[in-house]
Amino acid sequence: MLSFDRKTYSKRLLQLISWSHWFTFFNIAIAIALSSFYLFSESSPESLLGQIYLVTTWFSHMAFLTFISFVLIVFPLTLLFPYTRFIRTSASLIFTLGLLLLILDAFIYTRLGYHLNASSSDQILALINNQIQHDPRSFWFISIVLCLVILAAELVISNYAWKHLKQLQKTVFARPIVQGLVASFFFSHITHIWADTELNYDILRQDTVLPLSYPTTAKTLLTKYGMFDQQDYVARKTSPLSFSSAVPQYPALTGQCASQQAPTRSAFIVLTRDMLSDKQSRQFAQRASSPAIKLQHHIDNAIGGDAWFNLLYSLPSIYQQEIIKQGLEPVLFQKLEQLKLASSYTRIGDNKAEQEDALWLAKLFNEHKKLNDISSLIFAKKLNNLQPGLHLIYFSDQDQYQFELFMDALLLAQRQKQQQDIIWVSSIGNTGKDTGLSIKPALLLWPDAKASNISSLTSQMDLQPTLFKNWLGCDMDTGLYSNGSDLLTLKKNRVIANTTDDGIMVFNKDKSVFIDQNGNFQSYSRQLQAPITVSSDFPLMIDGVHFIKQFSQLNKQTQ
Repeated sequence: MLSFDRKTYSKRLLQLISWSHWFTFFNIAIAIALSSFYLFSESSPESLLGQIYLVTTWFSHMAFLTFISFVLIVFPLTLLFPYTRFIRTSASLIFTLGLLLLILDAFIYTRLGYHLNASSSDQILALINNQIQHDPRSFWFISIVLCLVILAAELVISNYAWKHLKQLQKTVFARPIVQGLVASFFFSHITHIWADTELNYDILRQDTVLPLSYPTTAKTLLTKYGMFDQQDYVARKTSPLSFSSAVPQYPALTGQCASQQAPTRSAFIVLTRDMLSDKQSRQFAQRASSPAIKLQHHIDNAIGGDAWFNLLYSLPSIYQQEIIKQGLEPVLFQKLEQLKLASSYTRIGDNKAEQEDALWLAKLFNEHKKLNDISSLIFAKKLNNLQPGLHLIYFSDQDQYQFELFMDALLLAQRQKQQQDIIWVSSIGNTGKDTGLSIKPALLLWPDAKASNISSLTSQMDLQPTLFKNWLGCDMDTGLYSNGSDLLTLKKNRVIANTTDDGIMVFNKDKSVFIDQNGNFQSYSRQLQAPITVSSDFPLMIDGVHFIKQFSQLNKQTQ
């Protein structure tokens, strides 16, 4: 009797395992078909090898994910509870849930550019919530129909595989398909190893297209046997970010701006090396006679001369080298020259450790001078007698006393003028990436505006478009010359990205992320004011190229 029970158990178990293999096989075909949505959301590879890699990694990766789901979930259940109805029902529900997650992930990827992950849960939930609010009936109808259709398909496949198990076991078509999938798996990983050593981006850029994709690399093994030049690889991998194609021509003002009447008020840009504190911002706003616009989520991530480029050209740092070579001034300064307005740059401080200002910066201003202190500037008569134009004052030392004293003198002088000036107050530059990932409050005093607190994300690149449109009266399309927005009409949250030599910084209202060229990222919470994660989840790279998509439009418009 015991021997008979053992034979019955073994026979039932083997039959269930055989059925589960065929059930998984059919689900592999479904998963591959559904995952084609990922391919439609990305551009096709340019090279033939890249196209072959795309197909092989697509088939093999989705087959692997489906099979590993069987190995980790269905197979252990079969061993523990080898009951036909239980296993067939459980497997159908498990694969239904898996395919629904695949569809949800594909939807998220097509909309946001990255896969389901905990780091971006806020954005993902916001997207789903927006879909529900926009059309709740359609959302729930489609969701319910998808669940029922997939579950019905799983039950049909389960029933078919069980009833025709003996016929399926006699077929031969499955063996070459499985062999092809295995061959595709090894081919795609070997190809990726080669692409990683050669920095073939036509293949490497496909790393994050499919969910849970972590292609194999073998630099250490290849280096050990002398097959890989690690020094050359590191040099290329850590080289500064640059464009592989030509940078669009920066616009020259000719007939784009019809305004020819010069403003009679000036614009003061007061910058400090140290971060502007909330206390200072409140004090300046209280003492000012003009309405104060407080920028509560303001960012400036650049280091050195890049910070000046972001501020005055309103472009990400990656454009600096090529744009400066073109020899064209920022459109704001081009218009200043057309209107024959003054421009001055005053650097206050004797910080010998600080590098000299970039040569292009000095050439922008008609007047350029350096002072050790503010003793010659704090007289109201002198401040009010400056010619109308753009006047930039930069405190290069960590001397908050002189900075605050000058601001008090400037605001007091403004009270004596009938027509008050525009004043921008903020910090500029960073000593490292850690400070670049934090917010830096800024203050804009605008005589004709309404006092307000801007809680949306703002950046240094917003200053030029604001002055260009509202001070100089040039209502030119911002996308032609800038990555910024008009602060006086800003009413929406944005995702802002900027580059450093070794990676990309991406910002939204509550979090910021630095992504290096290896795909590692550091996420920074502004509420905690500290780094919260360090990972290699390369899908967040998609967030970092948001600004590249914006400037692809600029490229088309200027060509």
